[in-house]
Amino acid sequence: MNKKNLIQENYKTIEFKDNNLVLIDQRKLPVSLEYFTCSSVEDVEFAIRDMVVRGAPAIGATAAYGVYIAAVNTAVKDSEGISRISLKSLEVQCRFLEKARPTAVNLRWAIRRMLAAAETISNSTHQTDNYPLSLLKAEADTILAEDIETNKKMAKIGLEIVPDNAVILTHCNTGSLATGGWGTALGVIKEAHVSGKNIFVYADETRPRQQGARLTAWELVQAGIPAKLIVDSSAAVLIRDGKVDLVILGADRIAANGDVCNKIGTFMLSVLCKEYGVPFYSAAPVSTIDFEIESGSEIPIEERGAEEVTHPGGVQRAPEEIEVFNPAFDVTPHQNITGIITEEGILRPPYKQSIAKLRNNIS
Repeated sequence: MNKKNLIQENYKTIEFKDNNLVLIDQRKLPVSLEYFTCSSVEDVEFAIRDMVVRGAPAIGATAAYGVYIAAVNTAVKDSEGISRISLKSLEVQCRFLEKARPTAVNLRWAIRRMLAAAETISNSTHQTDNYPLSLLKAEADTILAEDIETNKKMAKIGLEIVPDNAVILTHCNTGSLATGGWGTALGVIKEAHVSGKNIFVYADETRPRQQGARLTAWELVQAGIPAKLIVDSSAAVLIRDGKVDLVILGADRIAANGDVCNKIGTFMLSVLCKEYGVPFYSAAPVSTIDFEIESGSEIPIEERGAEEVTHPGGVQRAPEEIEVFNPAFDVTPHQNITGIITEEGILRPPYKQSIAKLRNNIS
């Protein structure tokens, strides 16, 4: 059996079945593989907010199904007994859902796309064999399917920047658990592995929620990729001593000038890479680019609860009285980024021009 077959995941991060949204409960990994079932928009909002599901593309696909669930639960029946979408009620539910996490743009992107589809469906004068709700469900299915296909494209495009025998450092989790498919940055890494590039991976633990230790390390083991888990603070030594050939990580929102917002600790890595001449790449779908903002300074940074730092895993590690600063993300300036890998190709500096060109090409 070849590597390609060995690396196929036997789990689905996101699946809609039996009229419910079923998610891998990422809070439970790597100790156990458990699932969280969403039957209401409140369930979906909780799953996103409490990080049952996380990763920008996965949040987007989850939100899409959340909008569909909201539409089903607020639908009204017409004179023929057909369930119709209640746009007014749906908009209220969407505003609630959109507040779950403020930074990742895919959440807002997916909700807006689903709302636009709902409006088009509701206003259509054409008769179809499908009920309106079925058409909205199809839009959510399309968003998930597009993400899976996008992952495949990014993985192949990203091979260009991975040399043979490369030692790669990655931060947070950007694999199947963060998307509907293979992943973004970790998807590139997986593709390099199955392509026979003989790579080795260092995975940052990614404090305080340990997404690298709990999730990326688990995915690397599942895929059989040679790797070591490291504490965040050891990355500087590896980079300084020439033991890292390139850094690849994801993004939660990218501004029109190429500034990248990603998991806290990303900016620190970019500074180290710039100082020591190590290529630094972000991998993200085009849907993660926020064309409406000019720079990363406009991105709202989510600040999470103190208990993630003081009581990791529910175990007290700091005095309860101490104040905590716990931003979930930071912004890396475009000057520190070698390239941005998307399904449409690799964006290069100057980013303002390359991103504007990309926007024109996809319009």
